[in-house]
Amino acid sequence: MAEAATVPFGIAVPQIFLDSPIDMDLIRRFATKADELDYHSLWVQERIIGADQALEPLGLMNYLAALTSRVRLGSAMIIATTRNPIHLAKSFSSLDQVSRGRLIVGVSLGGRPEQYKLLDGPSEIRPGSRARHFRESLALMKALWTQQEVHFDGQFWQLNGETVEPKPLQKPHPPIWFGGRHPQGLRRAARLGEGWLAAGSTTTQQFKEHLAIIHEELDARGRDPESFFVAKRVYVALDEDSARAERRLKEFFGGHYNNADMAANVSVWGNAEECAEGLAKVLQAGAQMLMMNPVFDYMEHLEALPEVVAMASKNA
Repeated sequence: MAEAATVPFGIAVPQIFLDSPIDMDLIRRFATKADELDYHSLWVQERIIGADQALEPLGLMNYLAALTSRVRLGSAMIIATTRNPIHLAKSFSSLDQVSRGRLIVGVSLGGRPEQYKLLDGPSEIRPGSRARHFRESLALMKALWTQQEVHFDGQFWQLNGETVEPKPLQKPHPPIWFGGRHPQGLRRAARLGEGWLAAGSTTTQQFKEHLAIIHEELDARGRDPESFFVAKRVYVALDEDSARAERRLKEFFGGHYNNADMAANVSVWGNAEECAEGLAKVLQAGAQMLMMNPVFDYMEHLEALPEVVAMASKNA
């Protein structure tokens, strides 16, 4: 009997440095090595406001595009509500050209509406207004990517024949993946997106429950589930000393999420077999791709994780 194929797997790029300066040499080595290995994709995230040393994601993705030639590049997630959609459409289409069609556009509504005004987002934070702003922003970006002259009569933006070039290399546009965990956001993803990347701060059981909502909406819309890609961010800590791995995860979660206890609920850690067992459970819950997020010993994880994912695929 042939062995089960290894599921696609991506990895988060070292980008947020809690206790040290930005390490561009590490990022360079990490990206070029991932491009040589079997990784499906490299992922960045957005943290504009905050005390952590965090690189802006779109600038970083352009740097990664120049370093690599094969691996796909994804954003997890750009808070689209805080960015002008015309600028964002231009940035993403340029990035798709620079990467020669390797872009995955990851967008989210975001969970800190009190910061919207600081970033030129919608000033009115009323029930429904954020979602309308978000949907209109996406609709405008798609129009700018696919239409030569855009006539757009929205609540927030009005265009009268404007053009943005170049268009993305991928047609009709790069795949759009959503984040989010609120039921309304999950249903929005199933209606408007090509994929969903579940948050690393959710448990495997929560992921399974959220995916059921997405499948329900896909069915209601008559969409083939096979046309919608499902991935899960998983915090992972490989170490023969399980106690040390858990301790280092807690240190990261305490600094990044201000909740050290969350680590044990949403992460996999330990030796290769223990991590493979945890990843297999995520696959059994419905993930079609694993986006792994190590938080220390980045190069060591990068080189070891493909074998761990192969074990998890076989066990799932």
